[in-house]
Amino acid sequence: TPTGIEEFDRVLGGGLVQGGVVLIGGDPGIGKSTLLLQVLAHLSNKQNTLYVSGEESAQQIALRAKRLSLDARNLRLLPEIQLEKIQAAIAATGQDDKPDVVVIDSIQTVYSEQLTSAPGSVAQVRECAAQLTRIAKSSNITMILVGHVTKDGGLAGPRVLEHMVDAVLSFEGDRAQPFRILRAVKNR
Repeated sequence: TPTGIEEFDRVLGGGLVQGGVVLIGGDPGIGKSTLLLQVLAHLSNKQNTLYVSGEESAQQIALRAKRLSLDARNLRLLPEIQLEKIQAAIAATGQDDKPDVVVIDSIQTVYSEQLTSAPGSVAQVRECAAQLTRIAKSSNITMILVGHVTKDGGLAGPRVLEHMVDAVLSFEGDRAQPFRILRAVKNR
């Protein structure tokens, strides 16, 4: 499914795939959330979308959409970090309004009550990503996970996370410059 953002589609090999899981990583402030908000705002006019934000409030995201002049009226937003509530929100929708595309911003903020470790820990990231991947595959939902990067430029969290997903994208650039580079590190 083309997203309407030509360069994003090109890196994905033509667009998003139903049931596919994409992990996008990059430095803080590089524009991952802004890019994905643009993608979902465009898709929300044709598909059911859900933006799950564990880092920003609904008001912050609405202000960004307004600043970018995005038509986000049909975009559903869920400020939440508890995995079980995210799962319930996805499951609570009927078959006709089941989300086609879900963004989780970011996987490091999501935690499961089934584990005692803190959000962002290796166990939490691995388990939450595994549960969200199962939902994507079993419900034919495209899932986009935002990942933090470490100081050396690698994706934070367990290395197994990159093996769980279908595509790993790297968003790079200098925040002081107007251009960014989006490249596929993995795309099956």
